Formats: sequence, structure tokens, C-alpha cells
Amino acid sequence: MDVNIAGMHCGACATGIQMLVSGMDGVAGAFVDYEGKKGTFEFDESKVSLDKIKQEVATLGYSIS
Repeated sequence: MDVNIAGMHCGACATGIQMLVSGMDGVAGAFVDYEGKKGTFEFDESKVSLDKIKQEVATLGYSIS
């Protein structure tokens, strides 16, 4: 699933988001592109929802739309 991510200021922001989401149960893959302000997440909807991913990313100070 492709999403827009707001609030990133540098490549380290993207790396932090990617590491957080990658470590979540049910997430098979995560790629965050700082330049494009986008993320691509592959996840098992029976284990984790996009809303849960949004909540976790929000704890870092970023928002997903």
C-alpha cells in the first residue's frame, strides 16, 4: 500500500519510520522515500491495520495520509 508521509525533514526520518514499521508484527515489508515523501508498506491485514501503522508512525511525530 502506498501512502504519503508528512513531517519528514531528512533521510534519517525516513529510516526511522521504515525501521519502526518493519518491526511491527504482520508487516512483510516497508520502504520510505524521503525525497518523494512517500512510503510503501506490505502487511497482513489480519494482523495489523493501516490505522495501527498510522498510530505508531504518529508517535514519532509524522503523519500518514
